Amino acid sequence: MIDPKKLLDGLLGTQMPGGEGTVGDKAGRLSQLAKDNPIATGAIAAVLLGTGAGRKLTGNAIKLGGLAAVAGLAYKAYQNYQSGKAPDAAREDGDLLPPPSDTTFHPAQAPQGEDEFALDLVRAMIAAARADGHIDAAERERISGRLKQSGMDAEAEAWLVEELEKPVDLDAIIDSAKTDAQKIELYTASRLAIEPNSRAERGYLDMLAGRLRLPDPLVDHIEATVAEASA
Repeated sequence: MIDPKKLLDGLLGTQMPGGEGTVGDKAGRLSQLAKDNPIATGAIAAVLLGTGAGRKLTGNAIKLGGLAAVAGLAYKAYQNYQSGKAPDAAREDGDLLPPPSDTTFHPAQAPQGEDEFALDLVRAMIAAARADGHIDAAERERISGRLKQSGMDAEAEAWLVEELEKPVDLDAIIDSAKTDAQKIELYTASRLAIEPNSRAERGYLDMLAGRLRLPDPLVDHIEATVAEASA
C-alpha cells in the first residue's frame, strides 16, 4: 500500500535522484513520506521531466517536515494578508511555525484525512512540474531509470510513474481542496514545486490561482512567503 507521507518525504529537495538519501525505503511506508515532506514530489517530478527544479526549503521550514511546512507557509501568508501587511513583511516574521492546531490549516483538520490530502498535494505538485513539459516513450524510459537509481522501491516507482503519465486533471486538483485553507495550501505547494521562469509555468500558476479563487494580494503574499522560506 502506498504511503503518501513517506513518498513526499523522500522526494524532498534534500533527497533528489543522484543526491544523498533515498526516495523510499520499503513498500507500504510511502504514506508516511507524503505527509512529512510534500515539498519533495514536485522537486523530483521537475528533475525527472527535465523542467526547472522548484524551491528548496531552508532554515526552520525544513525542520517542520513537508505537510507542516506547507501548512505553515500557507497560514503565514494568509495571516499577513488578513492583517493588511505588505508582502515583504514575510522577511520580518522570524522562524516559520506550524499553524495552530485549532485552525483549518493544521494537517490534522483535513476533512479527507492527512494521508489523502498529502496525496492531493503530491498530485498538485506533479501537475505544476509538468506545466512546461511532456512525457514521451524515451522520457518514460529515462524516468524509470532515474527512479531505480534513486533507490525508490517498485511499488512507489509504479505509483509515481503512473501519476506522471496521467493527463493533468485540473478539475480534480481544484476539487480536492475541501476548505479555503486547503486552496491556499494547494497553491503554496504548487509554487514550491517550480520556479516559474517560463510563460507556461507562470501561466499555469496564474490559472491555478484563478480556479482556486485566490485574491491577487493573497497570491502575492504566498509568493513572498515562499521566497523568504526557500532558496
